Amino acid sequence: MNTVSFRLPPAEFQFRAKRLLDHVKRQQLSGAVLFDNFHITYFTGFAFIPTERPICFAMNADGERVLFVPRLEVEHAQAEAQVERVESYVEYPDHPHPMKLFAEILKRLEIRDKVGADNDGYPWILGYQGESLSSLTGAQIVNVNPFVEHQMAIKSDAELALIRESCKWGNLAHRLLQKYTRVGANEVEVSKRASIEATLTMLDTLGHLYRSQSMFSDGPEAGYRGQIGRNAAIPHALTTNAIFMPGDVLVTGANAPLWGYNSELERTMIIGAASAEQKKFFDHMVALQDTALNAIKPGAKCRDVDRAVHAYFDQHDLMPYWRHHSGHAIGLRYHEGPFLDLGDDTMIEPGIVFTVEPGLYAPNLGGFRHSDTVVVTQDGIEALTYYPRDLASLTIQ
Repeated sequence: MNTVSFRLPPAEFQFRAKRLLDHVKRQQLSGAVLFDNFHITYFTGFAFIPTERPICFAMNADGERVLFVPRLEVEHAQAEAQVERVESYVEYPDHPHPMKLFAEILKRLEIRDKVGADNDGYPWILGYQGESLSSLTGAQIVNVNPFVEHQMAIKSDAELALIRESCKWGNLAHRLLQKYTRVGANEVEVSKRASIEATLTMLDTLGHLYRSQSMFSDGPEAGYRGQIGRNAAIPHALTTNAIFMPGDVLVTGANAPLWGYNSELERTMIIGAASAEQKKFFDHMVALQDTALNAIKPGAKCRDVDRAVHAYFDQHDLMPYWRHHSGHAIGLRYHEGPFLDLGDDTMIEPGIVFTVEPGLYAPNLGGFRHSDTVVVTQDGIEALTYYPRDLASLTIQ
């Protein structure tokens, strides 16, 4: 009998390492060095909270993989990381500086002269200071970010299974959010109640099979983030502890990180019968999202999707209400590239997972934005989120 597990299998990380090694050899590099925490998680399975203490991944041209961590992460890394070896340093700041020790590791791995890296040294995080990778090693640094980000964008079947499961529990959290929203309630109270109840239900269902593996959340969440009433016209508002009032336009958000993988579900809801103006904007919002969804197809460019959305805005004289691009990729990061934006000429490929979320924002009325998570298939898209999109289903009486 097979044991059910949502965790990515070791073979997934071996395949990723092989792809990285192939890139190293094609580019005639002596090895690859990664500092970005999501890049390290992607290639090793080791999820961690980045701090001022450097954590670095290195792979040489023979495929040997080493993870370099502070002492406080040693046992954690040894238990989780899919690498041949974990090496460590005492603390930061300390003597010698951790990056000097890392330079010695690179020397032993024969990573020198021409090195692929996602950054020229550990980036500024929480007050970190240190020498660049190029100054420590004397090597020529070749940017591997385009390759790494492209690999992360094309989701495997195992990654898609995690995102599908994320959509399921995000859907539950949103159901509860809508259920508990009522006139006179506080947005924080409703959001916390829905999120906690969804999380406890998920834990009762999945038990030890579940890990969020997220530094931001430990289970399904749904909320408003201050996008209530006229404040809904601020796309990235912050919570204001608002009290729900009749006639409010509400913009929601729901997600459930699952072994680090995310989805996005957003809806526009209205408390009480929609006014004629609210209905007009709601209908345009749905039409804009349909326009974007219909434009996503293999072989098209990301900019083509946003161009189609802009054409709808222009056709209906709606540009005063435009604020942002039509969507973005999603996975280990809540926002990933490529972006459904006029400035992104990336070709759309099967396996990319997008959020699709063109919105309208009228300062005296509110904001109108649905967001759905979809995966690009060989002949179009498959919607992964499935919450109702129609006004009747999203009207709170």
